[in-house]
Amino acid sequence: MFKPKKTFNPKIFLTEIGEGRTIHKYSENEIVFSQGDSADAVFYILKGQVRVTMVSPQGKEAVIAIHGAKNFFGQRCLTGASHRIATVTTLTESVIMRLQKAAFICTIREEPAFAEMFIAHLLDRSIRIESDLIDQLFNSSERRLARLLVLLANLDKGGKLDPAVVKISQEVLAEKIGTTRARVSHFMNKFRKLGCIDYKGDIRVHRSLSSLILHEQPPDPHEPPQIKT
Repeated sequence: MFKPKKTFNPKIFLTEIGEGRTIHKYSENEIVFSQGDSADAVFYILKGQVRVTMVSPQGKEAVIAIHGAKNFFGQRCLTGASHRIATVTTLTESVIMRLQKAAFICTIREEPAFAEMFIAHLLDRSIRIESDLIDQLFNSSERRLARLLVLLANLDKGGKLDPAVVKISQEVLAEKIGTTRARVSHFMNKFRKLGCIDYKGDIRVHRSLSSLILHEQPPDPHEPPQIKT
C-alpha cells in the first residue's frame, strides 16, 4: 500500500539526532572549533551563544561575530573551504547540532523547506553584516553598544521578553564594537540610569533601549559622511 511521504519540518529536523547529525552540549568558554581546523561540517545553535574570533598573521585577535540560538555557523565549508578561518567559542552553556557537510548538502538538495530556511538565514546574515559595517563606520561607540545589546536581546525581531536577559561580558562587548572596556562601562552606567538596562552579572535589556537606535533618522545622502569615534 502506498504511503505518502512524511512532511519534512526543518525545525524538527534540526533538533533530532540522525544520519550525519549529532548534538553536543558545551560548557561556557568551550571551543567548538579552532582557526585552522578541518572544515567538514555546519553547526546550528539550539541553545546558547557563541563568539567568532580571528587572529591575524601579526597575532592580533578580533571578535568578528556573535551568534545566538537558531543561527547557523561554519557554513563556509559549503564553498569548498578546507580549513576554518576563525575560532568559535561558547559565551554561555550551549547546545549545538553538528551537521556533516555531505548530509547538509544532501538535505538542501532533497528538501525544499530546508533549502528555503537556509537561504533565508543567509540573506539575514548578509543584511546583518552590511548593517554592522555601516554601524562601525558611521555610528558612535555608544550607539554601536546600544545596537549590539538590542540585537543580542532579539528586540530587533520583536522579541517578547521585556527585559530580555543577555549573558555577555563587558570585555567581549568592547571587542565587538571596537572600543575599550572603560568606555563600555561608562555607557552601560548611562543606559542603566536611563532605565534601559539592569545588570548584576547578567544584562537585562529593556525594550526602551531600542528607541536609542531603531527610531533615529538615517543619514542624509546629500551630506558628506562623517566618521565618528
